[in-house]
Amino acid sequence: MKQWLHAFRLRTLPLAVSSIIVGSALACMVDGEVMGNPGFRRSVLVLALLTAVLLQILSNLANDLGDHQHGTDNNERVGPQRAVQSGAITPAQMKLAMVICGALAFLSGAVLITIALGFTVRTLLFLLLGIAAIAAAVRYTFGRNPYGYAGLGDLSVFLFFGLVGVCGTFYLHTRTFLPHVLVPATAFGLLSAGVLNVNNMRDIDNDAASGKRTLVVRMGSANARVYHSFLVTGGLVLLVLFTLFLQVSPWQWAFLLALPMFAVHLNRVWTAPTPRALDPQLKVLALGTFLTALLFSLGLILAG
Repeated sequence: MKQWLHAFRLRTLPLAVSSIIVGSALACMVDGEVMGNPGFRRSVLVLALLTAVLLQILSNLANDLGDHQHGTDNNERVGPQRAVQSGAITPAQMKLAMVICGALAFLSGAVLITIALGFTVRTLLFLLLGIAAIAAAVRYTFGRNPYGYAGLGDLSVFLFFGLVGVCGTFYLHTRTFLPHVLVPATAFGLLSAGVLNVNNMRDIDNDAASGKRTLVVRMGSANARVYHSFLVTGGLVLLVLFTLFLQVSPWQWAFLLALPMFAVHLNRVWTAPTPRALDPQLKVLALGTFLTALLFSLGLILAG
């Protein structure tokens, strides 16, 4: 069981649920009676969290197997050893686990969408979106021509951990869309893309040698640091702007308590002497983003 927990990469799960928490907190601010639509619903939150966790685990399993198949997981890799690479889990076992996890994710998502929207045309559209999310989780590094090897991983993370995660969760709660929800959705999409960028900066040498053309490999280490600063500061600035324009309570500024973590993180990214030295910053930014999501959401709830 230990090898499977390692393959699940439980440390990635807090980031995966951040957008669900934020989307649900935004729904708490909606007055259902005024809008004529339901507001926050506990069943939607629980099922959305479960679906997000299953999709993240699926992505992690597919990434483990995919990088092994493409030769990216080798003795030169900086990060922790993967399960298939080490021989703890065979490729056949990993494929079976992917099928089971994918089926559970689809089932959980289908129940979520049906409970949230009933049997409507919108239900079908969200089911198609769910299938796209499953495909994105698998195709990042697994199979022929994975999009992660073409430098499209950042865009996928931005979309599914930001826009789709936050706006989709908000819609499932409220059955409506409000344009201002796009601001925090974009913010957490940028921060989540930053986590992937740290990972890719750490692995730049091995990725380049293995033919994995991430954005970092394409732009080089120096430009990747500039890009990283844009992702992190851009996300935080958007949260500040959102709060400035929609503040109804001082509690909404609670997320600023996480700023020191980001300041230290960016300093470490810029001063890291080698790609290997960036490894601890992957955890720092992931936890910082999760903490920001919690504080931002708590501020919204207390403001309501």
